Amino acid sequence: MYTSLGPGDIGIDRPFPEAAELAADAGFDAIQVDLDYLTEHGPDEYRAVLDEHGLRTGSAGLPVAVTADEDEYEDDVDALETVASDLAAIGCDCATQFIWSFSDERDFEDNFRFHRERLERPAGILADHGLELGLEFLGPETLREGHEHDFVHTAEGMLELCDAVDPDTVGLQLDSWHWYAAGGSIDALESLDRDDVVDVHLNDAPEGIPREEQIDTERRLPAETGVIDVEAFLGHLDRIGYEGAVTVEPFSDEVEAMDDEAAARRTKESLDEAFERAGL
Repeated sequence: MYTSLGPGDIGIDRPFPEAAELAADAGFDAIQVDLDYLTEHGPDEYRAVLDEHGLRTGSAGLPVAVTADEDEYEDDVDALETVASDLAAIGCDCATQFIWSFSDERDFEDNFRFHRERLERPAGILADHGLELGLEFLGPETLREGHEHDFVHTAEGMLELCDAVDPDTVGLQLDSWHWYAAGGSIDALESLDRDDVVDVHLNDAPEGIPREEQIDTERRLPAETGVIDVEAFLGHLDRIGYEGAVTVEPFSDEVEAMDDEAAARRTKESLDEAFERAGL
């Protein structure tokens, strides 16, 4: 496993070269892909920035509006061939997409079919360039409240969708916070093997809030509160041989209020503490 900085996830809004310098200075191994910079400057210049700072690339967000209207979706898919080629050229090995855990238009069966069909073509294009697709489930009950239909919100359920899209090139973007919010089952965690996990987010949860009342946008840095068992989470990933990126996505007002250098350092320190607790 290696540490990756997601600048926007902790409130850093700088041009990619500056964000890369921050990541390197804080001790990160990698930085998430800045697709805008990659598109504007091309893979050679992008890779030169990575090399200058001794960084590898983390994951990229899937640049396809999966649930948009047909025209927008088709435009995005048409553009993905070039993007996927550029991602491969900078050493990126996966693109990721979260899946809403509810729908007000489609029941579960129709929504499953819809997502399978919308994801098959992007997954195929990514696979042609050696990239995997990571799908993230959203675990909290509070996110599904007030909506007509529930959809996939557990690791087991998302793996069914992954297998329906392509069992060989589609797996989980596994977030410790969503794993916890979905029940934090050790059995669910231990049922995963190496091929099931494409990308990882590591977060903690606020203290004093029952699991079923946790809010998606209110999280904590890894190992900050101990509400989430990061030892079990990282320990199992290590046992199954996961070797990919681990990124923090804390949605923390406290971190976002820090200056950029302090936010990057504090985030890296939280990852280091979590890894140490897990014996990694």
